[in-house]
Amino acid sequence: MTLLDDLPTLRRPVLIAAFEGWNDAGESASLALDVIRSSLDADPLAVIDAEEFFDFQAVRPMVRLDGHGGRIIDWPENRFWTATSPAGDRDLVFLDGVEPNLRWRTFTDGIVELAERLGVELLVTLGALQVDVPHTRAVPLTVSTQTPELAERLDLSIGSYEGPTGITGVLHAAASAVAMPAVSVWAGVPHYLASSAYLPGALALAERVSTLVGAELPLGDLARDAARQADDIAELVASDEDLTDYVGELEDRFGPNPLRDLADSPPDRASLPRDPDDLPEAVDGDAIADELERFLRDRKDR
Repeated sequence: MTLLDDLPTLRRPVLIAAFEGWNDAGESASLALDVIRSSLDADPLAVIDAEEFFDFQAVRPMVRLDGHGGRIIDWPENRFWTATSPAGDRDLVFLDGVEPNLRWRTFTDGIVELAERLGVELLVTLGALQVDVPHTRAVPLTVSTQTPELAERLDLSIGSYEGPTGITGVLHAAASAVAMPAVSVWAGVPHYLASSAYLPGALALAERVSTLVGAELPLGDLARDAARQADDIAELVASDEDLTDYVGELEDRFGPNPLRDLADSPPDRASLPRDPDDLPEAVDGDAIADELERFLRDRKDR
């Protein structure tokens, strides 16, 4: 890990982490963190060297031109940032980047080591996964912890998930090993909209982070953009009879309550169709994402 600046003195800091990849359906988790970090004009603090943790055949670096005929290689990376909270008495540390391919225990041990040096008092990880929920319902959130005292104080559920995990799960284990309190926040993203950025999911996560840190964090134009995207999705769905029927089936299955919260019934991958044949032939997530992108481009061109 390379420090980009001296370690700052922080007030009761909270570390907020999100990773692109398996934990990030609809890019909701990484986008939520990016919006908060950018709105607070956070300062870069450290970068984790990609060489030790990535298989570059699986996560390839990107090449771009520098405007002068030269080429620049952008490697996958994970960065720490720090920011002063606009209200309340807690400063914020952000960790964003890409879920690594290799040496997860070494990777998470390094994160926790720096967090301890910064005096982090709470770890909050963000994640998003595909679930069988219609876009016409509020984004389902699961907020849980493995710390009983924290669960009682913040009125959270005790995590009970068993099964495959991502880097956030391993990070929670590393935090638990040093008695660092941690909270996991997951958003459920409609599986047919998970192939591209899903702004309502990002908004739901960002708003819950504000609650957890006890401060109203600036979210830029995220609320406005999420509302516009919701309107665009509604218009697109209304124009497709098969998709309209499928969303109606999901609404019947999910129930009539548009404000349902899954805190007591966490979303899990077991609720997803296990085989593409389980989905109606006309409902394809990638196809819907492509159609939505074309739909939005057409609107801009009008």
